[in-house]
Amino acid sequence: MGAIFEPFLYVIGLLVDIYFKIVVVQIVLYWLIHFKVLEPSNKYAQKTVELLDKVTLPVYKKIGEKIPPLSGFDFSPFILILVLIFVSRLIMRLSALMM
Repeated sequence: MGAIFEPFLYVIGLLVDIYFKIVVVQIVLYWLIHFKVLEPSNKYAQKTVELLDKVTLPVYKKIGEKIPPLSGFDFSPFILILVLIFVSRLIMRLSALMM
């Protein structure tokens, strides 16, 4: 029975891992732009930010509805990272149980 669900867990784990990396890259990119390591006028940085925003902003909005920014600081990316880590670990444990 466990062998049936193993490919599904693998694919879900892979998607969670990819999304986790997208969120981390977005956070790093925003900090690089904020601290002027990257110029905001850089067309490659702009395109990358636009692409990452399309993938992450809908999730950030859902999190922001539940937990609003405190003192102007949005914790949505960090909460999302914690959730993704939790889901990733859960998937690893489930797949280990099925073996």
